[in-house]
Amino acid sequence: MEKFKAGMVLGGVGDALGYRKGRWEGCTSGKKIQEELASLGGLGALKLDPDNWPLSDATLMHMTTAEALITDYWCLEDLYRELVRVNVEAMVSLQGRAPDPATVEGCVYLKPHNYLLAWHTPFNEKGSGFGAAAKAMCVGMRYWQPDRINSLVEVSVETGRMTHNHPTGFLGSLTTALFASYAIQGKPVVTWGRELMKVIPRAEEYCRKTIRHIAEYQENWFYFEAKWQFYLEERELEEEGQNKPAFPEPYDPDETDKMYKRWSSEGRAGRRGHDAPMIAYDALLAAGSDWAELCKRAMFHGGESEATGLIAGCLYGLVHGLSKVPSGLYQDLDKRGRLEELGEALYKKASAEKCTDK
Repeated sequence: MEKFKAGMVLGGVGDALGYRKGRWEGCTSGKKIQEELASLGGLGALKLDPDNWPLSDATLMHMTTAEALITDYWCLEDLYRELVRVNVEAMVSLQGRAPDPATVEGCVYLKPHNYLLAWHTPFNEKGSGFGAAAKAMCVGMRYWQPDRINSLVEVSVETGRMTHNHPTGFLGSLTTALFASYAIQGKPVVTWGRELMKVIPRAEEYCRKTIRHIAEYQENWFYFEAKWQFYLEERELEEEGQNKPAFPEPYDPDETDKMYKRWSSEGRAGRRGHDAPMIAYDALLAAGSDWAELCKRAMFHGGESEATGLIAGCLYGLVHGLSKVPSGLYQDLDKRGRLEELGEALYKKASAEKCTDK
């Protein structure tokens, strides 16, 4: 249970650090961010509080998803109706936190009063952003057991496409949910990327079964897989048995920014559903249990550092817990109490599972 709580809390810490009240999430230079951090006394000297280091919209959407997952639903359709309701309500609380435009646009099409089609949104050419990936780790926490993989795939896809109805968007939510489940299962981090490639066909099969937007999906599906294949080859991890990732020398902030830009769609690192989880995963691979190193790579880089920070922080918490993180970073964190409650509730729900696999 402690790691579930740590996952939710450190997701918030990673988000608050990468966001820095909007100041760092828009910065394109990791070197500049790290220099500014040094002038503040370094990571260990920071004390995060709600006024100076608020959570961004990304964590609020992750919490919103978790709120729905801890309710008592009898079937997954009931869960989706609840997700629609809380997503629409959440739009009010995101005011002033510069919410992701794709999330706002997706929520416009949700229909809380339509019992049958509440969560059916149109295909969205612009729905490839990181927002779906950044809110889905809690799905993996709710369905973390290996025999719940079908529920994990279905719920992460539906959660993702409610707001980001585009394969690059909702395959991002599948990825972060899957990685969260692997973290809880204790799978070696080095194997996660390879395992993801085996699970993507299940998502495709599920989408075919639901027969919505198949033609549009087919046109756009390949991009996500190709990007991840390219990444695994670059790190020399694509084959079974390859368990030592290859990192370039030197891997300083400038090099990191260059590499992240190469993985991105339009030169803004972490902007899309494929590269936000990729950057978080890469940072975990490189950092191991070293929290400061993780922050350098996932929270203090040029690009969408609040999204990559949220994903990396949550996954780190699920693997390593809180023990190596300076307490000043989470002691007075914005909404810390609720984040801990959600972590505990997700743990209890996952442990006392009713059978909702249909």
